[in-house]
Amino acid sequence: MAAVPGGPPRGRPRAARVWLFDLDNTLHDASASVFGVLSPAMTDYMVRELGLPHAEADALRRRYWARYGATLLGLIRHHGVKPAHFLHHTHLLPGLEDRLRTHAHDVAALQRLRGRKYILTNAPRAYALRVLGALGLLALFDGVLTIEDMRVFGHWRPKPDVRMLRRICVRLGVPPAQCVLVEDTLEHQKGARRLGMGTVWMQRWAHRAGQRCSARPPYVDRRVRRLAALCR
Repeated sequence: MAAVPGGPPRGRPRAARVWLFDLDNTLHDASASVFGVLSPAMTDYMVRELGLPHAEADALRRRYWARYGATLLGLIRHHGVKPAHFLHHTHLLPGLEDRLRTHAHDVAALQRLRGRKYILTNAPRAYALRVLGALGLLALFDGVLTIEDMRVFGHWRPKPDVRMLRRICVRLGVPPAQCVLVEDTLEHQKGARRLGMGTVWMQRWAHRAGQRCSARPPYVDRRVRRLAALCR
């Protein structure tokens, strides 16, 4: 894991690390509990609001996600969709709480982990709070930063946007080198590394997300399958 360049002056304690945790497929198995419902909800929204055939809407959803990192950005840019309207209607997710699972060893690891801990997710706030509450993890974090917090000069800039990450560091009052992003999406790790953050690649649910568990890329400091590994 990347250390703070130069380290603290001799005789002074090292500054506390600030952990930025992604939510879906990092703290819970979203591929099994959420994405199978969320992706169709986004497609259905596009069918309803844009008047597209289902197959065309689904293809466009995937294309915007690949191009912009978030389907919402494509809908804002090309269709004038209102973000709050999209986020609300696509994240209703009835019965979500019944599908969510956590593990006692994850809770214990987060309790032991030293430093400040924040959620940093491209998901909307209502959804993030709902998931964290259902998993019993909300009280373990110092704050929750969601897509509503990722606007820079009026523009939506979700992960992996470096400008947004820099602004988050300013908001938290820490230099980027003091932060570590724990995340399952490699593209987001690239953005964090460009800014000088430490990077941890969570791979516990990579197989469910259709990702290959390949060798560690040079911009990733560590890859882990359990949160307990962060405490070592």
